Amino acid sequence: MMQSLANLFPITSWLRVYDRVALTRDLMAAAIVTIMLIPQSLAYALLAGVPPEVGLYASIVPLLAYAVFGTSRTLSVGPVAVASLMSAAALSEVAIQGTTDYLVAAALLALLSGLFLMLMGVLRLGFLANFLSHPVISGFITASGILIALSQVRHILGVGAHGDTLLELVTGLLENAAELNLYTLVTGLAVMGFLYWSRSGAARLLRNFSVPEHTAAMLTKAAPVLGVIATIAAAVLLDFESRDVDLVGAVPAGLPSLRLPSIDWALVEALLPAAIMISIIGYVESVSVGKTLAAKRRQRIDMNQELVGLGVANIGSGFSGAFPVTGGFSRSVVNFDAGAETQMASVFTAFGIALASIFLTPFLYYLPKATLAATIIVAVLSLVDFSILKKTWRFSRSDFFAVMITIVITLLFGVEAGVTCGVAASIALFLFRTSKPHIAEVGLVEGTEHFRNIKRHQVLTVPEVLTIRVDESLMFSNAAFLEERVYGDLASNDRVRHVILMCSAINEIDWSALEVLEALNERLGELGITLHLSEVKGPVMDSLQRTGFLQHLTGKVYLTQFQAFNEARGAQAADQQSVR
Repeated sequence: MMQSLANLFPITSWLRVYDRVALTRDLMAAAIVTIMLIPQSLAYALLAGVPPEVGLYASIVPLLAYAVFGTSRTLSVGPVAVASLMSAAALSEVAIQGTTDYLVAAALLALLSGLFLMLMGVLRLGFLANFLSHPVISGFITASGILIALSQVRHILGVGAHGDTLLELVTGLLENAAELNLYTLVTGLAVMGFLYWSRSGAARLLRNFSVPEHTAAMLTKAAPVLGVIATIAAAVLLDFESRDVDLVGAVPAGLPSLRLPSIDWALVEALLPAAIMISIIGYVESVSVGKTLAAKRRQRIDMNQELVGLGVANIGSGFSGAFPVTGGFSRSVVNFDAGAETQMASVFTAFGIALASIFLTPFLYYLPKATLAATIIVAVLSLVDFSILKKTWRFSRSDFFAVMITIVITLLFGVEAGVTCGVAASIALFLFRTSKPHIAEVGLVEGTEHFRNIKRHQVLTVPEVLTIRVDESLMFSNAAFLEERVYGDLASNDRVRHVILMCSAINEIDWSALEVLEALNERLGELGITLHLSEVKGPVMDSLQRTGFLQHLTGKVYLTQFQAFNEARGAQAADQQSVR
């Protein structure tokens, strides 16, 4: 019962052994993450097209929900750049920014994302994330990072450009360049310069004042807060409001009211595809971060329970009137590096954000939107990784073209088309590779009992014996490829009398593949060629024994390839001797 309870509510696994040391570390981590998360929440709200306080709301209930149901002890959930951009793209199709309908749609989008993730978790479908190619996801995130950065340039320049694609964004910026506001530009560039410098220069400066290296690294994470404070002060002193600098304006103080978003079935139908895409990308990103951080402490996460945890977090975001959330890379790493021991750090962070929502919002009136835009640009440009193109070009051309297509489609047609293309490219890559498995003709390495590819090694072969190794399970998608390969080899060598199928890499044979093997066995028998199997794995042998295939097999099943080769070679030599 206790184990079942821990599986459903992972919080119970660490809460019963929670001690003062963990409490101290979690409080310290929460303080640092809260300072970092306040400007991030405001910035990603701007990116998603919702009021700034909604970004704070998205950083309260979701953190509490994930702390109860999530399995990662250091993952920090909340608004993230890519999910915010995807949300904005989906919401702009159904409502106008700044309207009540837009906010209702945002909350409904979060609710739909949460319900989809919950359904995936209940059905134990976490393994489906493995079908998304990581190079393709990297390409999508790279292209999204470019679009996000470009979408925020208008706030740096103080112009009214809009768009969802590379061409629309660039065209909009050029057409409205005459509206440039010098005060906005200087503010945005100053914050960007400060944030870039703080990544390395601030830590170095603090170390010069004898601040420990780890402490200095943590303090640099507060740089966005310093940018917020400095620009608010500048806005007040220089009267930015009268100089047409776009400010955040009045932000309502208080906590979100929990209620079920309005359910409009036409709106549900319009938002559901986007909710599914946001859920998939968010889940892959979150699990990647969670597994990496867990491995560093020899912990593990449950991928199916993570679906439940993220699902409940998004449902909580929907009920609090916010937008889709997921595990964030940067703040999760900060949470980990700051020494967080458990999800209690996220609970404390949620309380910190709640206090900020109550007491600090009046001070945000004079915050320039250029400051938030600069924060977003600096954060997302770290996601842009064109090195994936060079790496995949050298390692796998098919991966390269999949990544390139995903990047180009995302930039030219927007994030929805890009993520759809990314998913399609991942599935296409999987199908392409499984439909054409690596098949090698192998020969004996003389002086050993090992068999290797005849194209890579000097090996012993016998013209009358064809030995083929299949380096993949035999499925409906690739069985015909094996059949074609065997007939192709026989066409180029009419002396073959024995075909040995080396099964050491075959983990499964499905019914379609079995039918192909039966047909192959029958056809070879008609040609006077014997079909043998070697090194068949136990589960595969169990499956074959439950059918009549082994009874009709023209040859034998051998324990090792060496035995099969020697017996076939000996039998062929005996046949030739008897002919003489």
